[in-house]
Amino acid sequence: MKHVRDFRSVQRATRRLAAGASSLSLPLLAAAAMASPNVSVDGLGRGYPYAIGLWGDLPYSTAQAAGVNHLIEDMNAQFLAFTVHDGDLKSGGSECTDAVYTAALGYFNALKAPAMFTPGDNDWTDCDRNPNYNSLVQLDKERKLFFDTPFSLGQRRLRQEVQTSPLCLGADGSYVACVENRRWSVGRVIYATMNVQGSCNNLCDVKPDPVEYAARNAANIAWMKETFELAKTRKAAAVMFISQANPGWDLNDPERAPLRDPKTLAETDGYPDGFQEFLSALREEVIAFRRPVAYVHGDSHYFRVDRPFLDAQGRRLENFTRVETFGDNQGNGTNDVQWLKVLVDPGSREVFSYQPQIVPVNRVAVPAP
Repeated sequence: MKHVRDFRSVQRATRRLAAGASSLSLPLLAAAAMASPNVSVDGLGRGYPYAIGLWGDLPYSTAQAAGVNHLIEDMNAQFLAFTVHDGDLKSGGSECTDAVYTAALGYFNALKAPAMFTPGDNDWTDCDRNPNYNSLVQLDKERKLFFDTPFSLGQRRLRQEVQTSPLCLGADGSYVACVENRRWSVGRVIYATMNVQGSCNNLCDVKPDPVEYAARNAANIAWMKETFELAKTRKAAAVMFISQANPGWDLNDPERAPLRDPKTLAETDGYPDGFQEFLSALREEVIAFRRPVAYVHGDSHYFRVDRPFLDAQGRRLENFTRVETFGDNQGNGTNDVQWLKVLVDPGSREVFSYQPQIVPVNRVAVPAP
């Protein structure tokens, strides 16, 4: 009975963390978050299960913006330790106005739980498609707006580790801290975001930038390796990474991802390969870690949970799971304005289990009963 009593006390603590300002309007919620106390949930769920929320590639249209409000309400109605948006706050062809970023900040700060975010290529890399914008200027804006403190966003804020070494490129040509790369832990699980981008990781599209790519890619690999080292030192039960790009894992998905030889991890479709070095380093670390590793991304707008990562001999990595969140489907309005709940049980063998959350108000093809 002690386990049951303790689990109920954790539930009550989670409710208290999620409480506050629920009757305020969306703009007021964002303002109220600034006055909310910073919290740590590192001890929350220690040895007990908890839930997190994942979403991304939203909103791309006015209809989806309305759907995001309903999605946030749905998340707020559940007890979540934190949420993560895996990038792309708008469509790739739309303008990169400041209003896009401030609207997103309002969404994140309307979430009761700590809210994390990692940039997407539509937010900065693809801004070069419009001659009025510069990709690195836009990334600098995101770094200042979303990542200017060591805390998450959301009404309750969680303190995070930040990659503070000046390894990434800024708009003025100087090297700056990759402050968007974050790491935190809840219970015995370690989470980390990495700035890994679609559009060939900034090696293709309108204005590819190999110098920017090389710096950020090296920083991402260093952050990933450091995360695994920390997980080993702390005897973490599992690791979860969150980034934007679908790098492509094999030869089976030409419609949605780069084609890649799953053994050599070399891209085979003739496009610049911005991911092979990163994937090779990731594979080596996953095999050495042995415990569960989840890799969350968006980019190709196709919800799935699978195991596409193979070793150099063509054998599936049994401890690795790829998770792609729901994303834009402008042709069907709010059809895919949904989110994914992940149940995390540090004491279980697989640690992560997945429950897609179909927001009743956002159903299009089949109305809610």
